[in-house]
Amino acid sequence: MKASAFKYLRPNTMDEIFAAFAEHGDDAMILAGGQSLLPTLNMRLAQPAILVDINRIPELSGIERQGDIVRIGATTRHVEVLRSDIIASDLPLIGCAIQHVAHRGVRNRGTFGGSLSHADPAAEMAACAVASDATSILISSTGERRVPASDFFQGVMTTDRKWGEVLSSVEFPAFGSDEVWAFRELCRRQGDFAQVGVAAKARLSGSRLEELRLVVFGCEEYPKVSEIAVEMGSSGHSNAEIAAAVANELDPMTDLSGTADTKRIQARTLVERTLSDLIKGQAKGVRDE
Repeated sequence: MKASAFKYLRPNTMDEIFAAFAEHGDDAMILAGGQSLLPTLNMRLAQPAILVDINRIPELSGIERQGDIVRIGATTRHVEVLRSDIIASDLPLIGCAIQHVAHRGVRNRGTFGGSLSHADPAAEMAACAVASDATSILISSTGERRVPASDFFQGVMTTDRKWGEVLSSVEFPAFGSDEVWAFRELCRRQGDFAQVGVAAKARLSGSRLEELRLVVFGCEEYPKVSEIAVEMGSSGHSNAEIAAAVANELDPMTDLSGTADTKRIQARTLVERTLSDLIKGQAKGVRDE
């Protein structure tokens, strides 16, 4: 199929974006990398009156460290994140997981903010943003709004972004020298969406995991920190016990990649392996195929 007819606007300033929203309302849609939006248009699942291309806005792109915070602009390409020395040194979980995002062609065009805004339940970057305790920066004609990543994702392809707002950047606390991290995902073949994945970070205290933030993705409607893992991580429970509790806590969706019961079993195995990686202090990013 082909997309239905639409107008195209390529603004040079944020004010021009907000003016387009004011004029066209809900009929205006943002275009960044287009790796998720364009297939949706071609299948006519979305039929906007106007596409607002935000790629010429310089303040929406780039990677920089300011104090203990690393800022990633919304229109920063995945490949830029992959090649960034700042990401490699200060956000190693992101630096690892970005290698698992789709294929090279998608990474060349897809944007960091676009992936988060699309909010696919199987998306690696959304899970890592929640695990890393990131903050989404949303701007509109009336000002700025800061939303924790744990509150930004609200359902399947649903976020807290309001009408008239643009996701401008995402801010991450830089990883400390005493923090450990791990990433695993299960997929049929390289480049496929994850059937189930786990992103986690923590502070290692002996054999206990303090401040554990463990996120299972590809199972539920949106990524969220496992509360039971937080409670059990620092209390001396075994990895197997924590993994079983996390799997039991999940409410998996049955989809084309597997049934709810299958996903729960897969998640339990991945969580146990991820916890083992963390406790060993081994920074790992593993694709289990």
